[in-house]
Amino acid sequence: MPIPKHFEIRAEALKLLSGNETLKLKEFEAPLAEAFNLTEEEVNRFYESGNGKIFYDRISWALSYMKMAGVITNPKRGTYQITEEGKKLLSTPEKIISHIDNKVSELKKQKVGENQTEEALIISDETPQEQLQKAFKSIKQTVKEEILETLLSKSPYVFESVVVLLLQKMGYGGEIKDAGKVTQASNDGGIDGMIKEDVLGLGRIYIQAKRYAPEHGISRPDIQGFVGALAVVQSNKGVFITTSYFTKGAIEYAENLNGANNVVLIDGQQLATYIYDYNLGMQVEHVVEVKRLDSDYWDKMN
Repeated sequence: MPIPKHFEIRAEALKLLSGNETLKLKEFEAPLAEAFNLTEEEVNRFYESGNGKIFYDRISWALSYMKMAGVITNPKRGTYQITEEGKKLLSTPEKIISHIDNKVSELKKQKVGENQTEEALIISDETPQEQLQKAFKSIKQTVKEEILETLLSKSPYVFESVVVLLLQKMGYGGEIKDAGKVTQASNDGGIDGMIKEDVLGLGRIYIQAKRYAPEHGISRPDIQGFVGALAVVQSNKGVFITTSYFTKGAIEYAENLNGANNVVLIDGQQLATYIYDYNLGMQVEHVVEVKRLDSDYWDKMN
């Protein structure tokens, strides 16, 4: 089953607290994971950015909203306890979500005044961390589309140069001087570039780069032609990169190559992701630091 949302966790968290005098945040994870039949992989799944575990974050925000609504409290820092109001609410579990949402909305309205819009008072199904992740993902996708548009506006030679630079950014070639080069267009033999894997140049990765419009896919014959070009240069390592996409036939052919040949396919979306993630021609526009209290640090203090 999918990882429960923060509001779906509330009832189970309240039940758990009703059977315990107090609990720390980390003590909710295992019993709640069991209650929702989550696998170990689901419990330990991180956000795409790597900033924290999804399930643990949702538990944290479920408790935070319940505390704001007055159904649980902190008898001491880092611990949670159910209140009398929370115990009464357990008798009508179907009202737990709406009761807490209404209470939190009332508190928000009191804090910000009467001018706050109704939409802003509604509690999202997502935690603030998830909303931040979604905003980041949306911005990243917009930039990726801009990257592909920019690549399509460049000449084939410039595109091939960018591909070689990207692979070097990704660590291929290491510190080897002149590790990467673009093949001359008049005599490329189906090879657009090359990366040296060692100082002597005994190991080499060959590159085919196609700057195609989004609707112009790379088909199986294109990959077969590249494999043939690799055979001519007596290599079994190749990377085929395009700004468009690979057809099903092309992907299946590359996946079913025997062990003597290894061809990696990188489509437009993956290419843009690599350029973004490895910071090739990118500028950092804004940095947001999301911090969490270090419980171990504070627990050591009297």
